[in-house]
Amino acid sequence: MERALDEDIGHGEFACGALFPEGAEIRARILAKQEGVVAGLPVAELTLRLLDPNLAWKAAKEDGQKIGRGETVVELRGDLRAILMGERTALNFLQRMSGIATLTSKFVEAVAGLPVKILDTRKTAPGLRLLDKYAVRAGGGFNHRFGLHDGAMLKDNYIAAAGGIERAVRTLRERGSPTIKIEVEVENLGEVEQALRAGADIVMLDNMAVPEMAKAVELARGKAIVEASGGISLENVREVAATGVDLISVGALTHSVQALDLSLEVMES
Repeated sequence: MERALDEDIGHGEFACGALFPEGAEIRARILAKQEGVVAGLPVAELTLRLLDPNLAWKAAKEDGQKIGRGETVVELRGDLRAILMGERTALNFLQRMSGIATLTSKFVEAVAGLPVKILDTRKTAPGLRLLDKYAVRAGGGFNHRFGLHDGAMLKDNYIAAAGGIERAVRTLRERGSPTIKIEVEVENLGEVEQALRAGADIVMLDNMAVPEMAKAVELARGKAIVEASGGISLENVREVAATGVDLISVGALTHSVQALDLSLEVMES
């Protein structure tokens, strides 16, 4: 948050210093200009508190709750200069995170009633992964691995460089920790069989057609967890879920964020 504020404010804003006396206070509120799911309220609050430690912040909603168009999300009172200078940065965090939570909730709702979990990916904004993944959880989704250190995923380039699926999995079993799960990315049923034969814990079906996914689920039943990924949209996610996959990972949750429209408005004292 400090780096984000410094990026925007720099040496200070000329307009605030010229227009408003030091110590002046205002009341303001954050409004939802469209419906969605809110996420990032503690982040926005902390951002403003870095400029005004005495800020009075009264949230009408909690992260993960739905908000309607025109609803007041937060009421606040504090230092006039601090609120105006921190407004954009605080809203940037809040709008991005709420946009992620809102889209995630739509995917979760689309597969309601089916035994599948919606996951994010590592396709996050550099430096904002913790916040992006927190927002996915606020929207009802689940987190895939946080980084490369969280698990062993053999993607296509790893497999090619290692000399094939079975050789790659065997080498990891020999050299890695027995507590680390091994996930293998596959593109066809032949590769599914190779991954299962090698003892993969998770098989990730990459951009596979729905009928092929259903066959892959049958092959892996009782042997490995099955994850679907690639080309997943709100239009086809339920059809994908109906194949029986255990997990569906959606990169668009964080790499194609559409910010939720929120605004801060000064209120009359």
